[in-house]
Amino acid sequence: MATHLGLRGKSIATLLLAFLLALVPAVLIGWMAVEEVRRHFATAYAEQYTLLQMQRITAPVSRELALSRRFANSVVTREWLRQPEDPERRARFSAEAEGFRQQFGSNAYFIIDHATRDYYFADQRSDALTPRYRLDAQEPQDAWYFSTMASTSTYNIQVSHDRALERTMLWVNVKVRDSGELLGLAGGALDLEEFLSSVIRTEAPGLTSMIVDPRGVLQAHPDQSRLALGAINNPLDADSQQRIQSSIADAQQREALRQAMQAVIRRPGDIRAIDVEIDGAPRLLTVGYIPELQWLLVTTLDMQTAAIVEGRWLWPLLGTLILVLGILTAAFAFATHRLILAPLQHLTLSARTIASGDYRPRLPTQRHDEIGELSQAFSHMARQVADHTRNLEAQVHERTRELENANAAMAAAHQQLDDSIQYASIIQRAILPDMQLREHLAAHHAVLWKPRDTVGGDFYVFRATPHGYLIGVVDCAGHGVPGAMMTMLARAIIDHAIAQQGADDPAALLNEIDRQSRQLLPEAQLPSSIATNMDIGLAWVETARQRLTYAGAKLDLYASDGHQLEHLKGHKRALGHRRPAHYTNQQLPLHPGWRYYLCSDGFLDQAGGGHGFGFGNRRLEALIRSQAAAPLDAQLAAFKQALNEYQGPHSQRDDITLLIFCTESEVTESVLHRPPSPSQG
Repeated sequence: MATHLGLRGKSIATLLLAFLLALVPAVLIGWMAVEEVRRHFATAYAEQYTLLQMQRITAPVSRELALSRRFANSVVTREWLRQPEDPERRARFSAEAEGFRQQFGSNAYFIIDHATRDYYFADQRSDALTPRYRLDAQEPQDAWYFSTMASTSTYNIQVSHDRALERTMLWVNVKVRDSGELLGLAGGALDLEEFLSSVIRTEAPGLTSMIVDPRGVLQAHPDQSRLALGAINNPLDADSQQRIQSSIADAQQREALRQAMQAVIRRPGDIRAIDVEIDGAPRLLTVGYIPELQWLLVTTLDMQTAAIVEGRWLWPLLGTLILVLGILTAAFAFATHRLILAPLQHLTLSARTIASGDYRPRLPTQRHDEIGELSQAFSHMARQVADHTRNLEAQVHERTRELENANAAMAAAHQQLDDSIQYASIIQRAILPDMQLREHLAAHHAVLWKPRDTVGGDFYVFRATPHGYLIGVVDCAGHGVPGAMMTMLARAIIDHAIAQQGADDPAALLNEIDRQSRQLLPEAQLPSSIATNMDIGLAWVETARQRLTYAGAKLDLYASDGHQLEHLKGHKRALGHRRPAHYTNQQLPLHPGWRYYLCSDGFLDQAGGGHGFGFGNRRLEALIRSQAAAPLDAQLAAFKQALNEYQGPHSQRDDITLLIFCTESEVTESVLHRPPSPSQG
């Protein structure tokens, strides 16, 4: 069973739909706003974290650099490098170097004698005055020293693994000069493991820090396998996987990183943030420059992992939103019922009461809104309906009496009309030559006369003389009473023409009838809508001479013995046509065993069959061939049956007349015993 939503349900559904339609863009806008806020905080977080890490890097390295510069520029250090074998200078350097060692971050220092290429290293466990090894310009692992000494800078900082010491350190290399002469290289060191643990290896989720030089070569990274140890001054020494650019596949992103690195180098203290994909994962990358170390600190932030914006407020917010939506829906439903539905229900009950015929119910009209206006209009309508109903009932009674009187008068008039038509039918039948046909032809003829209405425009004629007889069919224009009136006039004209021309010349009769009808009914004095033409077929039969003379106006004569068929066509123009015609006779021998047929066009034009077409000449000729050898009464029955079957549900279109006759010598025994009366349908 189908469920139909009422006004309350439709209102609530509309409200919910409006909420949903408003919620979708609100959620999208809110999501975009949250993402924008999240990105803003993520960018600020990454920049602040990069600045903090830069300070954490700068502080120990700057301290180490300052100590290394003091150590390298010390007079005692320069004097000892001038004469390293001098015991007095050696003792002073050893004492002063020990003081520096204790201040270095890793409690270690190194010094290289440029003249001898001897490498000295001292920590808590070893003495610096014993060379550890001697640098060799042919050794690739010692190339860093020679490139450093060949550069114009006074110091550099590098991460390298000392093969002899088997230690990976962050070295601060400061050139020792005396009066412009290079005496050696000295400085302190920071243990890389401790440095990474305190600076690079952060516990912040989603954050990764790394140190690169201006060429992008990794100097410090949580993954030490990616470090370019010893590739400080010669970028060719660094493998492609030891550059930060190798982690970025997109060329445009690599170019953006290069531009960001150049920008922060030009403006130390600035932090640049860009979006990149590192190893196929989206990251927010920030770059800062440490001018003291000539390094860049690069920080990558995974915003999916880092807790930038707390999500704990989402569920309470969603719950609050649902609660507010429920409260608004309930309030809207209550207001709809109170303000709209209850008055409408009252209005519905009042309408049902009025529909049952009780116009007394009244609605409260004290409200000053649309419902109040509707109630006032409904109450006014109820009063108007009550007034109109009372007036209408009175008018109905009055009109009923008038209709009853008019109906009685119409019934009387209709009865008079029926009586008149029946009387006209009796008069029309009186002009038919049935008695003459029975007296002279007896069973040698058969007639099918079937007016469309009670009276019609078809009739047949017969006139006997000592030498023969005239027989024919007349089809006057019109049906019903007008057609019947035309038959009376036509019968008088035909009788007058026979009296003047005789009965033995059918063509002369047609010409005379045409002349007299034009005189009696001049075309100029008649409206164009009135037709006065007639279709006539007349046959003069001379039994003694065995000859038949025929003349027709749009009616044909058929003759057949069941095998052969003779067809005498009438003139194409009817009597009374606007263009007069001259009619001529056609003669036909009276063959033994032949039957002769005259019919009006009502038979041929009768609609029927599957498509509503007329009966037609071909179907009539085939029917004549099949029935010509049968007795006349059997033929007449066959013609009726064929016409009725073809007509089917279609109505009769025109008056129908069929006249069959034969000579006396051809009448069969069964025909001779047929009742001497015309067959009328």
